[in-house]
Amino acid sequence: MNDLSVANTVTQKAFDVEAVRRDFPILSQQVNGKPLVYLDNGASAQKPTAVLDAMDRYYREMHSNVHRGAHTLGDRATTAFEGARETVRRFLNAASTREIIWTRGTTEAINLVANGLAPRLKAGDEILVSHMEHHANIVPWQMIAERTGARVVPVQITPQGELDMDSFYSLLNERTRILAISHVSNVLGTINPVAELIKHAKARDIITLLDGAQAVPHFQPDMQALDCDFYVFSSHKLFGPTGIGVLYGKAALLEEMPPYQGGGEMIERVTFQRTTWNTLPYKFEAGTPAIAEAVGLAAALDYLDSLDRPAMESAENALMKRAEQLVETVPGMSIIGTAENKVPVMSFKIEGLHPSDIGTLLDQQGIAIRTGHHCAMPLMDFYGVPGTARASFAFYNTQSEVEQLFAALLKVQRLFA
Repeated sequence: MNDLSVANTVTQKAFDVEAVRRDFPILSQQVNGKPLVYLDNGASAQKPTAVLDAMDRYYREMHSNVHRGAHTLGDRATTAFEGARETVRRFLNAASTREIIWTRGTTEAINLVANGLAPRLKAGDEILVSHMEHHANIVPWQMIAERTGARVVPVQITPQGELDMDSFYSLLNERTRILAISHVSNVLGTINPVAELIKHAKARDIITLLDGAQAVPHFQPDMQALDCDFYVFSSHKLFGPTGIGVLYGKAALLEEMPPYQGGGEMIERVTFQRTTWNTLPYKFEAGTPAIAEAVGLAAALDYLDSLDRPAMESAENALMKRAEQLVETVPGMSIIGTAENKVPVMSFKIEGLHPSDIGTLLDQQGIAIRTGHHCAMPLMDFYGVPGTARASFAFYNTQSEVEQLFAALLKVQRLFA
């Protein structure tokens, strides 16, 4: 069936997507003479006016370095900066702002944890990851394993793109020290059963880290309910600015870990004989932090909090269901990753078409998607493909945009035919 007029049987709950779109100025532009259809949200989401205004106001009215300025601007900047930390704490339902560490993003947060846990590891120890991990949750562990003699062991996945739980259970043993797993796959959209994984890991005193970069744009995690040891995410995927991310860590573990970088702010006292470290969270925040970016991230979280989150999630699910309906309208198209529980991410291939050609020709029609290996080469190897095309949806996307994507894919296919 190739008719794009297929009736839309998905009923979307009340969610005023047009009102929301007006909050995102970048969405109103044209690209290559066509209205922009932005479907690369998994790589980086767009920013609402509230975020842009908050960062502009910071620079116009309160910019100063934080914590030590003995003047009004320093006080304003510090109040905004630490207020942003409290906003993140509330978002995650963390126990204390001492457990919220600013980083440059998810990648730096994982590297920080990996280096901090290295003293716990010895030859023969094992670090469990999964076959669907982003390189950022593989490579840092490989580097630490090489230093310590530990080894990185991947949990297998099913052809549908779900964790193979039998593989997980079989790999847990007395040598397992760390479980580092993505909450949501950036390629497949799979939502992993992290509560179950953490429960079994805790029973064996295994330290747990969740990569939440792809989870937080779609739903709000609860650190008290999950009880993981570490949780990491990036601001720019969460409708905030680039250059800043968050590491949540249980205070007891953070206290035990050595600092990741040395310099200003992370010190208590310095002499040429000895340096002592600052208290949490500053122990891990060397140098001038990304102050405006922290303010921007807080504004993004406040913006999300102003929305009807259940209706937002329902709208996103409706977008994915509409996309799944339309796959059959494009001959030779198939989705990679058909997990039962997933966020609105659609990695796909079309027989006879290279992903990069698909992406280039869609861009000529004003449609932005991602192509390539998506920083998940082991996952591409599992599926036997060099890469995929990926459309990732956000709450500001519309049913019409989904249909425009598939109409454009048919044009691409006809061109190559």
